[in-house]
Amino acid sequence: MEKQPMTLRGKAQLEQELRNLITIERPQVIRAIEEARAQGDISENAEYEAAKDRQSFIEGRIAELQAKLANAEVIDPRLIKSDRVVFGATVTLLDLEEQEKVTFQIVGTDEANVKEHKISILSPLARAIIGKTKGDVVLVQSPRGDKEYEILHFEFI
Repeated sequence: MEKQPMTLRGKAQLEQELRNLITIERPQVIRAIEEARAQGDISENAEYEAAKDRQSFIEGRIAELQAKLANAEVIDPRLIKSDRVVFGATVTLLDLEEQEKVTFQIVGTDEANVKEHKISILSPLARAIIGKTKGDVVLVQSPRGDKEYEILHFEFI
């Protein structure tokens, strides 16, 4: 599997979710299965089926998180020294059509959250500005149509 870039914060979030699943969620679902079994016939026991479904989800998510963490290329944006936009950069753009400024950080796919101004490195906008520098104008193709942005500033924080 290919290494996937991730910030320190993104790694910490995945590790916290994994810890929660292993130490809290997994034991809870095991207890729920035991309690449902104790009720007798499990062939028509809705609680048992629900607990088994939840267990399956938890075990699948644990495996998924472990694989993501094993394949993570963890990057601390504060240590990056670049004169070009790269993963981890916090970028301020000017939407040339709307004349509005937008600021966001380029992060890994699991960290992306538009409300927190974090976009995935795989997004059309991030792909368009990676490798560019201050003053460059980029054309971003998206489902809503093409937009032009000027890179006003970027930093690594």
